[in-house]
Amino acid sequence: MASMFRSEEMCLMQLFLQVESAYCCVAELGELGLVQFRDLNANVNNFQRKFVNEVRRCESLERILRFLESEMGEEILPVTSEKYPETPPPREMIDLETVLEKLEGELEEANQNLQALKQNFLELTELKHLLKKTQDFFETETNLPDDFFNEDTSGLLELRSTPAAIAAKLGFIAGVIKRERLVPFERLLWRACRGNIYLKFSEMDTPLEDPVTKEEMKKNVFIIFYQGEQLRQKIKKICDGFRATIYPCPESAGERREMAAGVNTRIEDLNTVITQTESYRQMLLKEASANLWTWGIKVKKMKAIHHILNSCNIDVTQQCVIAEIWFPVVDTPRIKKALNQGM
Repeated sequence: MASMFRSEEMCLMQLFLQVESAYCCVAELGELGLVQFRDLNANVNNFQRKFVNEVRRCESLERILRFLESEMGEEILPVTSEKYPETPPPREMIDLETVLEKLEGELEEANQNLQALKQNFLELTELKHLLKKTQDFFETETNLPDDFFNEDTSGLLELRSTPAAIAAKLGFIAGVIKRERLVPFERLLWRACRGNIYLKFSEMDTPLEDPVTKEEMKKNVFIIFYQGEQLRQKIKKICDGFRATIYPCPESAGERREMAAGVNTRIEDLNTVITQTESYRQMLLKEASANLWTWGIKVKKMKAIHHILNSCNIDVTQQCVIAEIWFPVVDTPRIKKALNQGM
């Protein structure tokens, strides 16, 4: 076997290859690993070369493979082998595109469905906590301060006994907000409404998972009592500004209990659907992991071949690829044999 030291006698040769067989000839020389191609298009922009579209298609396949690998994470590992796959023929790029694009589409659809289901689950969980906290609040005796309103408070004194009585005469808005936003939220409410509101909040017992970032979120349930349409509009705008989620909350205890039962049923059903969707997603990833490493090697080889072809010239008839190669003189028979196999 020839060495590649500087003392080895080298030879520069010009190749004339038919366009149809140029890919296979370069593939055979690449597997041999004894040839260095000269770039005959050094002055040509990369985007103006002959096989730029094929290179882009390979880069698109690499993007899909990176996406699949990132989705697998550390839980699912690609299956590797000591033996590298052979260089695929040109037509295999179409087959790879079909398989990988279909797999990407199915996985993206599963991810979108799973995200939508988890968002729905998050909202139902928040509503469940809100109904429970609101019920606890309405069952607790409390008193409003005497100066709750700056305007005429006639008839208000008789409402100061219980929260249920308050809700019967005053409007209220209930919702959920991130815990770190609660202090500025409360301060702005107080200033914008000039103190003419009554705010009650309670911490949610368990953190929730963000469906997009998958980070834990600590949230608080709040209920705001007010009087008048103008205050209601102000409160809603402030809630929107702080990205607080407002949920419908019935005034009567019976309706709240009925809604809570319905929410619990929907949460159980959602848990089942989420589990099934996650299982389907895991199945897609495990199927992909069996071939991911092989696909990656094949795409890299196809991309490398088209990069080499971009360094060659095409004659005026568009029927011949012209290349220049450096190789060790002693390996000339092996290089000729590889070219014959590629023809």
